[in-house]
Amino acid sequence: MSNSKGAEAMSYDILTVIQENMGGFSKGQRKIADYILNSYDKAAFMTASRLGKKVGVSESTVVRFASELGYDGYPDMQRSIQKMIRNRLTTVQRIEVTNDRLGDQDLLSMVLQSDIDKIRQTLEELDRESFNRAVDAIVSARKIYIIGVRSSAAIASFLHFYFNLIFDNVVLVSASTASEIFESLLRVGEGDVVIGVSFPRYSSRTVQAMSFARDRGAATVAITDSEASPLIPISQYLLMARSDMASFVDSLVAPLSLVNALLVAVSQRKNEDVERTFRTLEGIWDEYGVYEKVQE
Repeated sequence: MSNSKGAEAMSYDILTVIQENMGGFSKGQRKIADYILNSYDKAAFMTASRLGKKVGVSESTVVRFASELGYDGYPDMQRSIQKMIRNRLTTVQRIEVTNDRLGDQDLLSMVLQSDIDKIRQTLEELDRESFNRAVDAIVSARKIYIIGVRSSAAIASFLHFYFNLIFDNVVLVSASTASEIFESLLRVGEGDVVIGVSFPRYSSRTVQAMSFARDRGAATVAITDSEASPLIPISQYLLMARSDMASFVDSLVAPLSLVNALLVAVSQRKNEDVERTFRTLEGIWDEYGVYEKVQE
């Protein structure tokens, strides 16, 4: 594997790399290339053996093909395809890919095991230093803004619910329209922190909000899935959690686990304030019957 090809594979869309190298492929490699170019949404989730059977070549030919393109083996090339398609697939395509991947597998086991794997991978890959610096920025912020739309709104709302109990300076950015975003962020500036939550397919509204906040001098924290996320270039602090799809439904298990860790870390730093707040809240909740009293 040449260094130049390795750099090329890392720098460009894999489809571009394949097309540019088409002239040097063997007959078997050309079959693989044609299949990936025409059905990359399916190829992204095939093992080397299955891809080989699909196009009529050996597994070793598939592995050599990945090396020829400059990847460190087939899994490395597969990850590259998966990253490329995350923001390209339509909902209909995602359903088709899911049906193809599931086959006759036990659906419940497959989905839950997939989510377990995402948490494990997130734990292994998360940058601890970036996490700690994000906590520092949040705790010392003049004002905290949180934005997440579409399926990511669930994560943003959860984070806002608990931050609102810890801090008195938290805003959940309303994002029904583009104008509402900028109105909510009207006074954002230096000393503030804006937390953007976005997973494939990435919302343009979240990207716009984060760009606006960065341009106004606010610190930006991205809760997203990979280096391919459009939030990465406009964020000062990066918190990444795996959310590879198991179906057309976005998996938010690992992102929610990451947010839980963020909440615990922040609450520890604000320990005395949090205790005082919850003592007050417990009295209010009890007085107004907010929670049902369960008889032992």
